[in-house]
Amino acid sequence: MFTGIVTDIGRVASVAETRNLRRIRIESGFDPAGIALGASIACSGPCLTVVAVGPHAGGAWFEVDAAAETIARTTVCDWGEGTRLNLERSLRIGDELGGHIVTGHVDGVAEIVRRVEMTPGDAGPWGPTARFDVRAPVGLSRFVAEKGSVCLDGTSLTVNSVEDDVFSVLIIPHTLAVTTWGDRKAGDRLNLEVDLMARYAARLAEARA
Repeated sequence: MFTGIVTDIGRVASVAETRNLRRIRIESGFDPAGIALGASIACSGPCLTVVAVGPHAGGAWFEVDAAAETIARTTVCDWGEGTRLNLERSLRIGDELGGHIVTGHVDGVAEIVRRVEMTPGDAGPWGPTARFDVRAPVGLSRFVAEKGSVCLDGTSLTVNSVEDDVFSVLIIPHTLAVTTWGDRKAGDRLNLEVDLMARYAARLAEARA
């Protein structure tokens, strides 16, 4: 379980292909002593299991395996050497729940329709702010509600507005600086996990109907 609060930006160092798996090595600033084999790390959304780990300059490298289902339903298929990833370690008892409850089980891939920058005069002393219009994949837009929570590429965000299958999120200067959102542009694909409570509420409504 995660919160959608990114704690590091990792970098894909290598990708090895087999018939059924992709083994991905990721370099991070995490302490290698704190990463156990079998640990869960959210990598730009998907919860992936650590299968190897070792020290790296200033931090650690770790390897994860992505199977066919993950490759088919997420952007893992797009990752290559140099891809930057939002990383979050799994929650521990007593940790602050700063975002919202995130499982790391990606529901589908969304697409950025438009990025709108704040004008320099409106940006303020803390840096620029950007609004992103995002198109939800077929069948998932019904789970996205105005002022509700959504997880995009492992980041917990509040939905500003919804119109049909397009919703908007506002990214503050801090988030632009400490996540991969600063690099995002129209046409980019994002891992989308809808709010857990919205999913269960919809399922209960369907069952009653």
